[in-house]
Amino acid sequence: QCQLNGLWRNDQDSLMEISVLRDNGDFQGQYLTRVTLSRGCAQISPLRGAQQQLGEEGWPTFAFTVRWDKFSNATTAFVGQCFVDAGGKETLSTMWLLREAVGSLEEDWKATR
Repeated sequence: QCQLNGLWRNDQDSLMEISVLRDNGDFQGQYLTRVTLSRGCAQISPLRGAQQQLGEEGWPTFAFTVRWDKFSNATTAFVGQCFVDAGGKETLSTMWLLREAVGSLEEDWKATR
């Protein structure tokens, strides 16, 4: 079975650490991104999420948000599923939406990526 807690690296060389995984599926941790909206330097931001509770078999789905409050006025929501291949390697497959703050409703069209 796939375990979310621990250290994860993505293909952009960013790191995510899930340090607390509660019995009810809630988790928290931190995200160290190498891809930023300002100055390109690595920044640590808090994350919080929840994992679907499954029995002994199956690959859990999960969702979490990251607040980029230290360097950007944006939030990203991730959803995904955890898989384990035949060799025992765990992989997280995710999709994300990033929402930046804009100054008016007329600018709303450009706020989500």
